[in-house]
Amino acid sequence: MNIFIIEDEPLAVQKLTKLLFEVAPHVQIEGTADGIESSVEWLQTHPTPDLLLMDIELCDGQSFEIFNQIEVKSPVIFTTSYDEYAIQAFKVNSVDYLLKPIKREDLERALQKYEKLNRPHGQAIDISRLINELQKQNQPKEYRTRFLVKQGQRLLPVETTDIAYFFSEDGLTFFMTRDRIRHLLDYTLEELDTMLDPKQFFRISRQFILEVRSVTQIHNHFNGKLKLDLRPSIDKEVTVSRERVSDFKDWMGR
Repeated sequence: MNIFIIEDEPLAVQKLTKLLFEVAPHVQIEGTADGIESSVEWLQTHPTPDLLLMDIELCDGQSFEIFNQIEVKSPVIFTTSYDEYAIQAFKVNSVDYLLKPIKREDLERALQKYEKLNRPHGQAIDISRLINELQKQNQPKEYRTRFLVKQGQRLLPVETTDIAYFFSEDGLTFFMTRDRIRHLLDYTLEELDTMLDPKQFFRISRQFILEVRSVTQIHNHFNGKLKLDLRPSIDKEVTVSRERVSDFKDWMGR
């Protein structure tokens, strides 16, 4: 399998190449390019590769422009930071994707899909449909910036930037502010999970959604879980469920 990589970050190219050889030692990297112009030039002057691994955001624009300049006949696996909702657009074109940071199991899955697809050379990708779907689905999402809570007979606005974490207790939902004030909220954690900016908030379990700055220490716990210290502290054990540990580490490391 001959692969051409289009990626503008040298470290990302290095990591991706390493992962490729780990999951598919038989692959051959035909070359790399970091932008639209260099990609077009390479594709016009070399034999058609079996597969393209293509980042969306390049040094000189979005890689979709490549498809406007030349006919791309190789299957494409996009690498992207788009969220799971927007990425549904790729599926309608039988084009796979790797969500950054790229994980070994995701790369392996994508290569397996390519081998099953086995798109013959000469069948161009319907990139116009892909772009149209992305434009429809990837509109900037607006997240909640404040909540109204009851305080006696008044309603008090609280900015999400002032909230340390949300938690459930006895069937009710609360949040704790950074200055240690607890408020009752008329939403479930499931509802809040769709309202909050995922860059700032993360649901670690069925009981907690945390703001990134609230985590002060992380400890290994039994059964593959993590135990967290929060600020402000809370008189509950706060753990990251085993199935969420990997995603939590990625979130904390952004």
